[in-house]
Amino acid sequence: MKIIKLHTTDEALVKKALRKDAKAEKMLYDRYAAKMLGVCRLYIKDMHYAEDVMVQGFTKALDSLGKFRFEGSFEGWLRRIMVREAIDFLRGRRQIQFSEAEFTETAPVMVNEPDLDVDLLQLLIDKLPEGYRTVLVMYAIEGYNHKEIANTLNITENTSKSQLFKARKRLQEQLAVLQNKRV
Repeated sequence: MKIIKLHTTDEALVKKALRKDAKAEKMLYDRYAAKMLGVCRLYIKDMHYAEDVMVQGFTKALDSLGKFRFEGSFEGWLRRIMVREAIDFLRGRRQIQFSEAEFTETAPVMVNEPDLDVDLLQLLIDKLPEGYRTVLVMYAIEGYNHKEIANTLNITENTSKSQLFKARKRLQEQLAVLQNKRV
C-alpha cells in the first residue's frame, strides 16, 4: 500500500522549488495565488492588471527563492514581494501622486457598520486617489508603519501620515453618504 502525503509544508515545497522542481513551484503558486491576487488587487483597481502583477510577483519570487532565509513565513516574504511589485506597477504608470499638504492628527476613524460587506469596502477604497489608497492599504491592511511606508514610496513620513489622514477622511465621507442614502 502506498501512502500519499496530503499536506506538504511551505518549507518542504520551497526546498524542492529551490532545486527547480516544477511540481513544487506549481503547488506554491496554487497555494498562494488567490491570496496574492487579493494583495495586488488592494493596490490596483483593474483586475487584469492586478493578475499581471501577481504573476510577475510570483516569477520574481521563484527567481529569487534563494534569498528566502526561512526566518519568517514564506507567505509574508511573498506578500512583501507582491506589495513592491504593485507599487512598482503604479509608479511605472505614474498613477501614484502624493500631496505634501500638512495635516492635523486626530483619533482614527472607527467604522462600525455591520452591513458593510467586503466588496463595498473594496469599491470605496478603489474610489480613493492612488496615493491615498496606497498608504491606507500599506498602513491599515499590510501593517507597515509610517517610516516603512515613507522609505518604500520615497516620500516623507509626514506625507505618509497626511495621505492616511486624508484617505480615512474620504472614506468616512463616503460612508456618511451611503448612510444617508439608507435612511
